[in-house]
Amino acid sequence: MTGSTAKVFVSRRLPVLIEERMAALFDTRFIGEDRPQTQEELIAQSLNCEILVSTITDRLDAEMISALGPNVRMIAQFGNGVDNIDINAAAKRGITVTNTPSVLTDDTADMTMALILAVPRRLIEGSQTLLKDGTWPGWSPNWMLGRRLAGKRLGIVGLGRIGMAVARRARAFGLEIHYFGRSRKPGVVEEELDAHYWDNLDEMLAAVDIVTLHTPSTEKTHNIINKERLALMKDDAYLVNLARPSLIDEQALIEAVSSGEISGAALDVFEHHKAINPKLLELARQDKVVLTAHMGSATLEGRVEMGETVIVNMRAFLDGHQPPHRVLPDRVG
Repeated sequence: MTGSTAKVFVSRRLPVLIEERMAALFDTRFIGEDRPQTQEELIAQSLNCEILVSTITDRLDAEMISALGPNVRMIAQFGNGVDNIDINAAAKRGITVTNTPSVLTDDTADMTMALILAVPRRLIEGSQTLLKDGTWPGWSPNWMLGRRLAGKRLGIVGLGRIGMAVARRARAFGLEIHYFGRSRKPGVVEEELDAHYWDNLDEMLAAVDIVTLHTPSTEKTHNIINKERLALMKDDAYLVNLARPSLIDEQALIEAVSSGEISGAALDVFEHHKAINPKLLELARQDKVVLTAHMGSATLEGRVEMGETVIVNMRAFLDGHQPPHRVLPDRVG
């Protein structure tokens, strides 16, 4: 099979440039209306394709993967995370899974810094104040006082690619870098970032002023920020999450912010994508939290680069080579 004859189905609309390239390189089918496909629709579309280009809105669990068309040999994820795919089930069926890592590091780190600034400096609150009726009470010494970043301690949970990119940006704002992770980084990395390693997450949470999460979603990290750990944080501390909603016990966070146990939070991901918890929305209306619409990686340049990475993975696979971004299963058996 050559690339031009490989039948490919793309589950969401992609940037025009990427769709044009895919259409030129493969026998590609695109959906009309850009919306998440139901499992029934995905199964129907997969019956006559070899490669499924999926996104995070596609729930490809074991049952779903077993129902995919018999000719599906590859799932090329348009995205870094693969939480939506049962990698082990795919491997058992002989389906290769790839993703697009590293592409979105800078975009996500930029957005993280925007949210780290937004909460203590009350940026959204200040903007909304003017939008209500176009007026404001005028400058005064106590008007819209926020908190300075310089000299504050930033605690990074997960110092991987994105965590390190955040640390580099944060240093430019005068933040002290602290981090917790599964393992300590080499001395040369700590020296570059002037970063202090904590081998105990609880102790770090109690010591820092802002916490930002950049760790994968696993069984061990599920609700890594829970009621007990929120209670350890300073009452003037802030929490930022652009990683995975499962990292935070959302109800516990709502209670912690509502009671003043912590000063606020900024979230780009939520437990329920389509129906955000009404209590969380109310906190946003009260200017106690900042909510953004899963925008961490939302740049045109990033999306195009993601698409190019998907194409590279597909071409390598069809040429009989190991795709450069293959996701390996934990176990097969």
